[in-house]
Amino acid sequence: MKFRPLHDRVVVRRAEGDTKSKGGIIIPDNAREKPQEGEVIAVGPGARDESGALIVPDVKAGDFILFGKWSGTEVKIDGEDLLIMKEADIMGIIDKSETGIVDKTMAVKNAA
Repeated sequence: MKFRPLHDRVVVRRAEGDTKSKGGIIIPDNAREKPQEGEVIAVGPGARDESGALIVPDVKAGDFILFGKWSGTEVKIDGEDLLIMKEADIMGIIDKSETGIVDKTMAVKNAA
């Protein structure tokens, strides 16, 4: 990717949503709720405080995060749908090793 976010902005690849309901019904793309989880692809260098000191972001590329439902701006970079948001829109980092959460976006890439 040839895109570098500025200041405290973060580029996120949204996780894939479930394609089936718990009852086994296949959910079409237009009715599927967008997940509030994703993988950080790129991070800006950070914002500056009032004295001009750099505030380094807490997230880094590769982190799996949880963000607000209406957070970010959807963009298409290199043919891929991504989100650009400020670090303040991120609610937290999900530790996949402890929670057992499987990143479905990586499973799809590895299968290809």
